[in-house]
Amino acid sequence: MALYVRVRGPNGVEQGTVEDGQVVLGSGTRITLLDPDTMQLAEPYELLTPLGAPEIWCAGVTYERSRDARVDESAVKDVYTLVYDAPRPELFMKDAGMRRTVSPGRPIGIRGDSRWNVPEPEIGVVLGTEGRIAGYTIGNDVSSRDIEGANPLYLPQAKIYAGACSFGPAVFVPDVAEPTFRLSLRVTDEWGRIVFEDETSTSTMRRTFTDLVEWLLRDNPVPPGSILLTGTGLVPPDDFTLLVGHFVEIHVPEIGTLVNPVVRASELIEKEHAR
Repeated sequence: MALYVRVRGPNGVEQGTVEDGQVVLGSGTRITLLDPDTMQLAEPYELLTPLGAPEIWCAGVTYERSRDARVDESAVKDVYTLVYDAPRPELFMKDAGMRRTVSPGRPIGIRGDSRWNVPEPEIGVVLGTEGRIAGYTIGNDVSSRDIEGANPLYLPQAKIYAGACSFGPAVFVPDVAEPTFRLSLRVTDEWGRIVFEDETSTSTMRRTFTDLVEWLLRDNPVPPGSILLTGTGLVPPDDFTLLVGHFVEIHVPEIGTLVNPVVRASELIEKEHAR
């Protein structure tokens, strides 16, 4: 087993491994972790996404809980049941060139034209050369449920916008194929009060990681280093929505905890234009 991170420091961007509460960089520098779960580093080091993914893809309706939620919210009731039961999975591109993806600890965005925004905690499969699975990470496929529910053709608008994706804090390389992961989600408000929490396991997935990767690569030239988010089994209740000031924490014991505060997507765009 191995756990890989990527940091920015005085020597630029470096890859490192996590060993005994420290990050060991390729240059030999050792950095003590302030928080082993979130991989928080002391200044002047900054934790980045564990790799710069050229493309990020998503699979949908891979858990029964996700299917049920989509059926409940959708104006087209049977489409998600058909996808859940079909051999071919739902696949869509979430991002390319990391333009809509933020690092651990950085703000994720919610749309201003949506009243129902949710986190979607997922296991991300990291693709290596020749389509092999090189490792696993934690992903957050932030989504606008009311936009997708109004019409399935609105899926890109519900899924693809500024700050709609985050992954990290590390890439986990296991000793076994098709490992099982337990994911925990906790959302807190600006005062630290828990507003939602739940957990699930990839053992309840309808499809395997390998099956999803095989479908993604059919006649599709996905470059190595890309990530496939494999769907969520954690769906907050209908009366829950992400708000500015919330913090989203997704924990997987083998990988760590992915933490992101919530802001308006428009704020992220304004900051980008101001640079």
